[in-house]
Amino acid sequence: MSRAHDAQLPELETLDAYYEGEQSLSYMHPELLRRLDGRVRQVVINWPQLVVDSLSERLDVNGFRLGGQQAADAELWQVWQANQLGLHAEQAHTDALALGRSFAIVGTNEDDAAAPLVTVESPLDVHVDIDPRTRRVRAALKRQHAADQGEYGSAESWATLYLPHETRWYSSEDGGGTWTETDRDEHGMGRVPVVPLVNRPRTRRRSAPPRLGRSELLSVLPLSDAACKVCTDMMISAEYHSMPRRYALGFDQADFVDAQGNPLTPWEAVAGVLWASPKSPRDDGVQVGQFAEADLSNFHNTLNALARVVAGITGLPPHYLGYATENPASADGIRSAESRHIKRAQRRQRVFGTGWAEVLRTVLMVRDGRVPEEALRMETMWADPSTPTIAERADAAVKLFSADRLLPRRAARRSLGYSDAEIRDMETEDVQAYNRAVGDPAEQAGEFAPKPPAADPDEVPQVFVPAPRRSSEQVGSLAVQFREAPSGR
Repeated sequence: MSRAHDAQLPELETLDAYYEGEQSLSYMHPELLRRLDGRVRQVVINWPQLVVDSLSERLDVNGFRLGGQQAADAELWQVWQANQLGLHAEQAHTDALALGRSFAIVGTNEDDAAAPLVTVESPLDVHVDIDPRTRRVRAALKRQHAADQGEYGSAESWATLYLPHETRWYSSEDGGGTWTETDRDEHGMGRVPVVPLVNRPRTRRRSAPPRLGRSELLSVLPLSDAACKVCTDMMISAEYHSMPRRYALGFDQADFVDAQGNPLTPWEAVAGVLWASPKSPRDDGVQVGQFAEADLSNFHNTLNALARVVAGITGLPPHYLGYATENPASADGIRSAESRHIKRAQRRQRVFGTGWAEVLRTVLMVRDGRVPEEALRMETMWADPSTPTIAERADAAVKLFSADRLLPRRAARRSLGYSDAEIRDMETEDVQAYNRAVGDPAEQAGEFAPKPPAADPDEVPQVFVPAPRRSSEQVGSLAVQFREAPSGR
């Protein structure tokens, strides 16, 4: 597993460098790079980071719902909050989108046995072995290396090997050359407590080494390199745009002097506004002139073309990439441009939601020693990845609730983004307001009305239950019965 992980690290480190905007300059001849000797500073347009972050910003977990339940499970959400996964899940999604995968590891929590420990890990540190039949993890390896080097240049390292029935810990004094087992835990759970969050999973992908998941950056990297090269060239050309190149024929370097006769420096000779010389064009055959200033429109057009290609490949709206037309887009046009990007976010929710549900099932196994049947049908609840306004969401909820109750009241409030705790508070306030309106005769009659007798402490309190609402047909039928009833009844 160590050798398989080492074979994948170069690609993972390259993708990580592109996401951080630390890639080297491409599309430039090596001889030119050697002659420039670092004098050209690269301009980085970090489109890879934009591609990843724009998707990650639409992936927010709101809770977990067990099979057969309508509301989110409160205990699982407490475990989620205890591990601060609201923050760490964002990091897991970013790594999975940028590097193709990330991992979550579940273990016991010495401080709180009711909330097992869940940590999010990078694929730069963790590698897993997948069973080709069950598609489950049958072994996982996590390695860490000390930041400082030892006496002979090798750092101390640690490794953890996760197996279905036990976990082993190792240490190394030579940077991972040889490993020594330091501890072992035979938990007997029957499953590896490491869950991969895979981006763009495939049924089978032939590659050497085999790749688990696919990065969102692979199709963007050549275009990002081209944009960085164009922008770097544009900045070099901008130098000559601000100071156009000049030429002088028939002069020596000694001919360029200041008013006191002192020779000008190369910078003063190039950037000087006025050149003065005792030589004349007629007698000495000299000539001075200036080339046309640089035109940067070709660079602008190239960048716009590259931005359109990136938008087409990644589904990003054009205005995300800074490409705009003279006529601003309408609100409907902006929503239409975002539709494909929203659909991509919904697909990522489905894939990552399966992984997070498996993480919570592993939490139940660690905490209770078993996974209940309803947890096998667990569902991850996500925030709406689209960006509707509050007025649009409220209008849609009111219409669905009013149209013959197509949407229940609780579901309508949930669609507006309220959490289950807020919905329960709203329902409690609804009951209190209803009881104040029709349930307390003293409050209806006023302060000086006769008060009801004091309640007997041994008497069972009666709970007010509102009468069922009757339809207009039922009310009409009761009115007919009342009119036709004999006198005195």
